[in-house]
Amino acid sequence: MNCLLLPKDWQINNKADIDKAVITNKEQVTHVQQVLKAQIGDTLKIGQQEGKLGTAIIQKIDADGIHLSSICLTDPPPVKLDLTVILALPRPKVLRRLIMDMTAIGVSRIVLLNSARSQKSYWQSPLLDRLDEFVFEGLQQGVDTIAPTILLRKRFKPFVEDELPQWLSNQTAVIAHPSAPQSFVQYIKNQDQPQIICIGAEGGWVDYEIELMQAQGCMTASLGKRILRTEAAVNVLCGQLIS
Repeated sequence: MNCLLLPKDWQINNKADIDKAVITNKEQVTHVQQVLKAQIGDTLKIGQQEGKLGTAIIQKIDADGIHLSSICLTDPPPVKLDLTVILALPRPKVLRRLIMDMTAIGVSRIVLLNSARSQKSYWQSPLLDRLDEFVFEGLQQGVDTIAPTILLRKRFKPFVEDELPQWLSNQTAVIAHPSAPQSFVQYIKNQDQPQIICIGAEGGWVDYEIELMQAQGCMTASLGKRILRTEAAVNVLCGQLIS
């Protein structure tokens, strides 16, 4: 983690000392002590969820946690990408990393969508109840304070036919598809950058899904002849849009 985030209500809970806070999160405490090896008097980079970034000084370390003082939050968080990632719900074991990576990259909105290659059991995974936790990790990695919007959509056709067209009224969308006639690099050279990217699970989208999305106005683009894992495809595509 490249910054430590305080809860958005930390000031409400510290009315008497508005420039002080105590870090009690076990992962944060462990990171400060074992990774940063920070000591009393050291300055830490911090932020407030849904707020600004800044610094704080370690005042004390004890059994209660890490006590911060001289908290100064003056810097705005980085601007988010004007990007929605529509992602076929992946295997649970890669879900955490994908949410963390997309959050750190600065994706504004994430849609986890059912697809033909998303097994029903994926929707029963307890990891879906921990998305806020993964977002929190991604924000600290990316030195950000504003969480992306995450939507869960268990029905593919109603989402594509009812919700997606509303977004496409003023945005463009690209489907990652290895058989597309043009590459993603060619697409963004010839047209404006897309605001929506649709990425399938392992094995990609099936033909029916691609055709239904194309019927709403989505275009296709490939990442070349190599078939990438979902997590690699997400990072390659999003990376092309980072300015």
